[in-house]
Amino acid sequence: MGSAQEVSVASGPVGRVSGAGPSRDANCSPTGGSAAATAAGVGVDFTVLIPARYASSRLPGKALADLGGKPMVVRVAERARESGARRVVIATDDRRIADAARVHGIDSIMTRTDHATGTDRLAEAASLLALGDDEIVVNVQGDEPLLDPALMRRVAATLAAHDDASMATACHPIDSIDEAFNPNIVKVVLDARGNALYFSRATIPWARADFASAPRSLPAGLPIYRHYGLYAYRVAFLRAIPTLAVAPIETFEALEQLRVLWHGYRVVVDVAAGTPAPGVDTPDDLARVRRLPGFAETVKRD
Repeated sequence: MGSAQEVSVASGPVGRVSGAGPSRDANCSPTGGSAAATAAGVGVDFTVLIPARYASSRLPGKALADLGGKPMVVRVAERARESGARRVVIATDDRRIADAARVHGIDSIMTRTDHATGTDRLAEAASLLALGDDEIVVNVQGDEPLLDPALMRRVAATLAAHDDASMATACHPIDSIDEAFNPNIVKVVLDARGNALYFSRATIPWARADFASAPRSLPAGLPIYRHYGLYAYRVAFLRAIPTLAVAPIETFEALEQLRVLWHGYRVVVDVAAGTPAPGVDTPDDLARVRRLPGFAETVKRD
């Protein structure tokens, strides 16, 4: 990687760039989403931006949590490099994270400390990196060290194939009744073309008759999907999102993506096969990932 370079901005250290599928049931599948040819992502040009901050209410410092000798955010960036992205950059407001990225040869950029959301941080990063309005950015969360690189590429390809969409994301069919009723698992309802109608922590769509008679089983054919927290945007829209008024449904559901739907923009959704790899939100999540081969903690704390 090249040496660190300074982006011309008026706020001190901000702007410093450092471098070194198929559904559960045939009746569940929407007709839109993404075609198989475009979903492969062949020839799609995109940049991965990873928002990362040190503060976390449930797991402070998790971006730098040791996973097999490397910080978690570095593991995420290494996975993103396997996606075929033209560039992978960590956007952070903490020098410790930027330093860790530099040590491991990962590009990073310093952003302001007052961003309310990761999307706001990426909007600033896209401007500092001088990305063009029509370029595609994939937002990969810094606490997803096991996220499939192919899915990152599929989401970028899905957006590229849908000029009428402002944003793309992904989901997979839910097979577990526990997932269906877990408010920490976000669901998405799709229209016939594979566009998002709504995101919710609630169990949607609600199978009224089936749940009344068999509340602990999912009825065959119920089109219920788990949302992946993975997004692709064109840069012009990414920069516009922070200017949109916060939506009431976003506030009550605590789901930022609802702001996009509330203001009338289209979100196209790729339906992926399988189940998502575990992310890291809590100490229990971190312990679970560390039990996987190659991810055991190498630096023990007092």
